[in-house]
Amino acid sequence: MSDPNREKLLELLVKHSYVEGEVTLASGKKSNFYVDCRQTVLRAEGHLFTGRVFLDIIRREFPSARAVGGVVLGACPIASAVSLQSAVEGTPLPAFYLRKEPKGHGMGRLLEGPVTQGTPVVVVEDVVTTGGSTLKAIESARAEGLEVVGVVALVDREENEAAATLSAQLPFVAVFTRTDIMAAGAARRNS
Repeated sequence: MSDPNREKLLELLVKHSYVEGEVTLASGKKSNFYVDCRQTVLRAEGHLFTGRVFLDIIRREFPSARAVGGVVLGACPIASAVSLQSAVEGTPLPAFYLRKEPKGHGMGRLLEGPVTQGTPVVVVEDVVTTGGSTLKAIESARAEGLEVVGVVALVDREENEAAATLSAQLPFVAVFTRTDIMAAGAARRNS
């Protein structure tokens, strides 16, 4: 059964975020492609379809979740899109952001957002390569007293067995994989 929201999101990712050519990833490794999800998610239309697709997955796979968030910067627009869509649909899930380190001023917070200790949450991620930053997000959320019930990533690069690493910790869902992106990119070039 096809999902028009998912299909549209994939189309936007391929059009605006998928780049072929050698790049250096955050892990320091070289790759022959890059998926800059922000180029899709930060567009109004991308925000809409990201929110719809992620919210559908969260409601289906993680119905106990009461908030959604992740590490600054990649997860922020995704968490906001999901939160907005949940409010539009009448069952609001607040968003939260985890800093990589506590603020050096103000309240000195690591966690930003209207969530309290014990809240069941889903950690979202833009792209998973090694799973390292996602595992750190899970640790940070737990250190802040949140109950992480699952992880949803926009793209799994299908490298370094990141999905298996994450799945060993918590339920993990990838909206798209490297295979999905590359197949859609090839189809777009051939059309």
